[in-house]
Amino acid sequence: MSTAEPRSAQSAKPSIPGALAEVTDLGVSNVSAIAEAVNPLIADAFALYVKTKNFHWHLSGPRFRDYHLLFDEQAGSILDSTDVLAERVRKIGGTTLRSIDHIHRLQRIPDDNEDNVPASEMIRRLLNDNRQIAERQRAAIELCDSRGDSPTGNILQDILDQTERRIWFLFELTQDDR
Repeated sequence: MSTAEPRSAQSAKPSIPGALAEVTDLGVSNVSAIAEAVNPLIADAFALYVKTKNFHWHLSGPRFRDYHLLFDEQAGSILDSTDVLAERVRKIGGTTLRSIDHIHRLQRIPDDNEDNVPASEMIRRLLNDNRQIAERQRAAIELCDSRGDSPTGNILQDILDQTERRIWFLFELTQDDR
C-alpha cells in the first residue's frame, strides 16, 4: 500500500520556491522592504564583530587589559544581535544572509586589515563605525514603524540601545586624548 498522495492532491498544493509562504499579515512588499533594511544591518554587525575582534586580538599598549576586555564584551554584544535580527526576518517571511560573500555584498562597514593600529585609532574607528550603525538602525526603526512592523522596530530599539552603550564607552575613552 502506497502512502503517497494522489497526483491531483499534490498539484493542488501551492509551491513557493526560494521563499517562505506568507506567514504574516504585513504583506509581501512590506516584508521585502523590512528585509532590505535589516539585512544590511546584520551584514554590518558581522563586519563590526570581526573588526572588534581583530582589534581585541591585536591590541597592545599600557591599557591592554582594559581595552582587551572591553572589545571582547562589545564583540559579544554585536554578535548576539545578528541571530535575533536574522530570525526576525525569517519569522516575518523574508530571507536573510546566506554566506560570507552575501555579508560582503551588503556590508557598509569597511574591513580593517591594517597592521599595527594604535589603540587610540582602534577606538576612533570603532566609535565611527558604531555611530554609522546607530544612524542606520534609527532609519530601519522608522521604516519598520511606517510598514506596521512594531515588533521588528522594538527589537531594533533594543539593539540600538546596545549600540549607544558601545558609543558611550568608546567616546569616554577618547576623552583621555584631550
